[in-house]
Amino acid sequence: MIASIAMIPGMIMVVGSLLLPLLGKKAAWGALALSVISLVMFLLMPFGTSGNVEVLGNALTMVRIDKLSFIFALVFHLAAVMSSIYALHVEDVKQHVGAVMYAGGAIAAACAGDLLTLFVFWELTAISSVVLVWASNTKRSYKAGMRYLIIQVTSGVLLLSGALLRLAEAGSLCFGDMGEFGVIGLRVPGGAISTSGLLILIAFGIKCAFPLLHNWLQDSYPKATVTGTVFLSAFTTKLAVYSLARGFAGTEELITVGCVMTLFPIVFAVIENDLRRVLAYSLNNQLGFMVVGIGIGTELAINGMAAHAFCHIIYKSLLFMSMGAVLYRVGTTKATELGGLHKSMPWTTIFCLIGAGSIAGFPLLSGFVSKSMIITAAAHEHQFIAWFVLLIASAGVMEHSGIKIPFFAFFSHDSGKRPKEAPWNMLLAMGIASLLCITLGIGYKLLYNLLPYESHYSPFTTGHVVTQLQLLLFAALAFVALMKTKLYPAEVDSTNLDTDWIYRKAVPWLLGGAGTAIAFVDTGIRKGFIGLIKGMIETLRKRFNDQGLMGRAWSTSTMAVWATLILGLCLMLYYL
Repeated sequence: MIASIAMIPGMIMVVGSLLLPLLGKKAAWGALALSVISLVMFLLMPFGTSGNVEVLGNALTMVRIDKLSFIFALVFHLAAVMSSIYALHVEDVKQHVGAVMYAGGAIAAACAGDLLTLFVFWELTAISSVVLVWASNTKRSYKAGMRYLIIQVTSGVLLLSGALLRLAEAGSLCFGDMGEFGVIGLRVPGGAISTSGLLILIAFGIKCAFPLLHNWLQDSYPKATVTGTVFLSAFTTKLAVYSLARGFAGTEELITVGCVMTLFPIVFAVIENDLRRVLAYSLNNQLGFMVVGIGIGTELAINGMAAHAFCHIIYKSLLFMSMGAVLYRVGTTKATELGGLHKSMPWTTIFCLIGAGSIAGFPLLSGFVSKSMIITAAAHEHQFIAWFVLLIASAGVMEHSGIKIPFFAFFSHDSGKRPKEAPWNMLLAMGIASLLCITLGIGYKLLYNLLPYESHYSPFTTGHVVTQLQLLLFAALAFVALMKTKLYPAEVDSTNLDTDWIYRKAVPWLLGGAGTAIAFVDTGIRKGFIGLIKGMIETLRKRFNDQGLMGRAWSTSTMAVWATLILGLCLMLYYL
């Protein structure tokens, strides 16, 4: 058992993170060393399954490395290395412990071959990652972290419940296609919903930030530390994407879910003032593309999902790094308080523009070669509504992440702030991420060779390049026109609510109303009860005073009559 556990990719990071406190102020370098060592060990591991053990009569496969798990575990390692470099200046040891354990748990979960192993590391990522939110040491971050932890642990409980039901149904804990037992489209041949598959799907959906289950992301990520948000953006939701691809590829309902995910964040991202929160909404948008690819389920779509997840982790980390550098130097990421930072933070500005171009899908950058595979797969399968929605979403992401983020942070009106450039380690991490964005965009075949299925797709066709450039240019034109006509929503220092309206407004209102109703009923009951007691006391007082029936003096004859009646009653009861 110990030997099998030691073989799990990422385990050296999980165990090693517990030793980081011994390094004191050098814990940051220890975190980077653990990430690099884990990456090297992972690259040396052969494809296949290992770590097979038997627990309570059930066979577990702790390690499964195939092309799907390999590409996710590889990009998780790269994200861990870049994020660790980005956090080299941090002296808070608990952040390094939480971050390395979190990254190692995500890597181990991506290589899990059974549902029980997946559950263990699924929960480990939840428990360790909340440290990165709480490390901000504010009341708001504490409350957001508690909400985040409750939601993430709930996801794990649902996963475990589904795994146990699956064991009862199929006699196996193997983590594979849920369709093996009739969960294609969530329904078995008879038409009934498979409880185990539904529970597992909901567990994955929570972590993937499905619509109405998504607000934990916008609630917690912007409240995490400068470096913590970079780690958070890379692992949690992409682990859920991987799990959906492993278990529910081809589930058509996911196409609709993904389309909704790509559209609704656009509105909130446009009106949001906090630029890290804008990026959190943008993350929802990009996850929608991946979920659509999983729902389509063809080889091209799954390849597109894997490629987009790989590129997204890198360019989204880059964007969060750039906003983190702004937060670190200026102390805020609110658009109303920024502008003109390109004058004193030129390198951060350049790196942010590369990330913005990548997420928007500019040719020769990484987003262009991955996003198009999913859109093309939708067209090939005649999913024209999904195809059209993805085109709209592509234009939308250009507006809120491709333009809004760099424009309001580094250009726009001059805020007069002249902070120092980001620290060298932040610039190095952003430089590595930028280099990867450019390399993947130009040398896209390097990425395509890692995909789960053999790919003959070529992104640089005339039609695709022209279509994408038209989308981007018209989105840019629309932004300029709206800004010039002052129709673009003004940046206002406020808190915008979506589903968090439920716990910020609705729940307090309901609890307040319920409290008022309970207080009203309680007051009525108290008054009625007290009135009843007072009435009884008054009645007894009247009956037992010297003028009352029970208190006045009775004659001897009356007493004799009462004694006779009572004696007669006793005799009757005795004979009966």
